[in-house]
Amino acid sequence: MRESDAAYLAGLFDGEGSAQCKQKWTKKKKHKGEGYRDTYAWNISMEIAMTDEQVIRWVHEVLQVGSVIKRNVKGLNKAGKKYKTQWRWRCTYRDAYQVCRLIWPEVKVKLHKVEQIIDHYEPDVGDNIVDLELERQIRRTIQ
Repeated sequence: MRESDAAYLAGLFDGEGSAQCKQKWTKKKKHKGEGYRDTYAWNISMEIAMTDEQVIRWVHEVLQVGSVIKRNVKGLNKAGKKYKTQWRWRCTYRDAYQVCRLIWPEVKVKLHKVEQIIDHYEPDVGDNIVDLELERQIRRTIQ
């Protein structure tokens, strides 16, 4: 992927995206027998939502992960017009981790959430603190 595409994705995610990295109680199907069990599991996901279908399709095509969902909103807005159709690109777990690694040097607004997802999958990094500006310079000289 080109650096310009990664930078565009990071800006798109900063403006229109959201990320989630937290633990919560969920019901999961039991491995043996019938019924469900309660478990405290990680929920890791990221998404970009907007009304421009072409941009969302481009994101899906470039990243090759996640899914595209069409969401119709019922009712009328304050002006009395029908709401526009919303398009969402969404990915979860390790796919979200890979995308976060890709856009990490360029993200500004949602940097904390992106780093939370990366830290979840790379807990052993420990004291190895990476200088974000130095990483950006290295990436620019490589390409």
